[in-house]
Amino acid sequence: MIKTTLLSLLALALLAIAVVTVIALQRPDTFRVARSTSIAAPAEKIFPLVNDVRAFNSWNPYAQKAPEMKGSYSGPFIGPGAHYDFESKKSGSGSFEIVQATAPSQVQMRLDMISPFKAQNVITFTIVPQGTATQTTWAMEGPAPFLSKFMGVIFNMDKMIGADFEAGLANLKAKAEQT
Repeated sequence: MIKTTLLSLLALALLAIAVVTVIALQRPDTFRVARSTSIAAPAEKIFPLVNDVRAFNSWNPYAQKAPEMKGSYSGPFIGPGAHYDFESKKSGSGSFEIVQATAPSQVQMRLDMISPFKAQNVITFTIVPQGTATQTTWAMEGPAPFLSKFMGVIFNMDKMIGADFEAGLANLKAKAEQT
């Protein structure tokens, strides 16, 4: 009886893994997560808070979640070539570098994660004036290898990463709207 129950549980577990695998295989090979907010400040005030890696880390939610984070800056602090290496138990380890900046409307970064998973993604901040406010979007996109797709069936990665982006944009908004 116990043997039959264990075999049934094993068969059920294998079936669940097979179903998740089939669903994962049907997912796209790339992903994109984006969040936007309206900030009551001009683009010229927001842009430097993104285009300067030190200023970026003053509101970056991943740095705030991990106060034990070890990091080092290299290259210029502002604009293309500005680079930051980081290591933390909570936020993982890797680096980001500003690869393109068009004042005051867009900053693009390359994010290279080492842990908890290897990944190379592109982060784009788009800053668009809209009347007296500025629409600011934080987007990340990149390849979605099988493991990422498999995990995405079980966990809502858009919701998890999106929540961090929303927190970061709220931090950026508070900082930019200060007088």
